[in-house]
Amino acid sequence: MSGRTRSLACPERTCVGCRERVAKNDLLRVAVSGDACVPDPRGTLPGRGAHLHPDLVCFDLAVRRRAFSRAFRSKEAFDTAELRRYVEQHTKPVEVAAP
Repeated sequence: MSGRTRSLACPERTCVGCRERVAKNDLLRVAVSGDACVPDPRGTLPGRGAHLHPDLVCFDLAVRRRAFSRAFRSKEAFDTAELRRYVEQHTKPVEVAAP
């Protein structure tokens, strides 16, 4: 075998909330603008980025663990209000099956 595969390689990133490695396309890139963490869905903002599942569970875990400060190599906490609003708007509602 030549070691070549026919499947295309998909870049993987780690969610700063749940620490799960998944395809980059499944995560939301987060960047820093001033003293706030802002969503970067197109991935075009300059600077270092962190990746997060676009759901509230992972967002809350990241905030509780101070993952954004660690990911952006900063000693101070960032304002995450705008990021929280974005995640709330883009979270898929969970449907509960009726018995």
